[in-house]
Amino acid sequence: MEYPNDQAPGAPIRAGVPEHGRIPKYYAVKTQVAALIEELGEGELLPTERDLAVRFEVSRETLRQALRELLLEGRLRRMGRGTVVAGPKLEQPLSLASYTEGVRRQGRRPGRTLITLDQFPCPPGLAAELELERGVPVWHLERVLLADDERMGLESTYVEVARVPKLATDFEPDSSFYGYLHERLGIGFGDADERLETVLATPREALLIGTPPALPMLLIHRISRDQRGRPLERVRSLYRGDRFSFTTRLGPSPT
Repeated sequence: MEYPNDQAPGAPIRAGVPEHGRIPKYYAVKTQVAALIEELGEGELLPTERDLAVRFEVSRETLRQALRELLLEGRLRRMGRGTVVAGPKLEQPLSLASYTEGVRRQGRRPGRTLITLDQFPCPPGLAAELELERGVPVWHLERVLLADDERMGLESTYVEVARVPKLATDFEPDSSFYGYLHERLGIGFGDADERLETVLATPREALLIGTPPALPMLLIHRISRDQRGRPLERVRSLYRGDRFSFTTRLGPSPT
């Protein structure tokens, strides 16, 4: 199948050219660098800014604007003092599958780094979401998400201590929490409510994930319920917008 102006599926119509036909100089350079990226392939080093500016006959600042957008889109990534062609984004299904399962399906090695595991009295807002009495002890499990040792996001899980009383001693922080619930405690998931939005990371979150504060993030809020319909966990997952995308399958709505 052919696409308008040789565009691939999912690319902007007319390559982002306005109807009046006047293209910003930085955008013209961006399309040229994007073509170069396709030629080079994943992991290859991009020429220096100076060499690219000479090659495309533009100022260094114009070139930098083009490179900034390609970095934000995840087409490029910084490595040391250079810039290399990035691989495809990780695709995570919008489902009750765990992060571990989603990463493994794409041939990557999942991992997590523990930041926080502590207890605190459940505040009113969280108590309402988890249908708990205010002040009952809840766990807060905070971990950096990894794929092949690359930091991908930050996840905070809140769960009643009474449901998982030995979390601090029996759970391996770099493993799947869903796997622990199912295999060790016999707790299965029923359904969940999930909300997705774009945000900017806080300075602390950006530091933990290792990204610039200006990088757009994908934020997922989830309330998961067990097979009896009882709320089980409240999860806040923050993913790098340049390294992650989400997929789902849609069906006809019930009539």
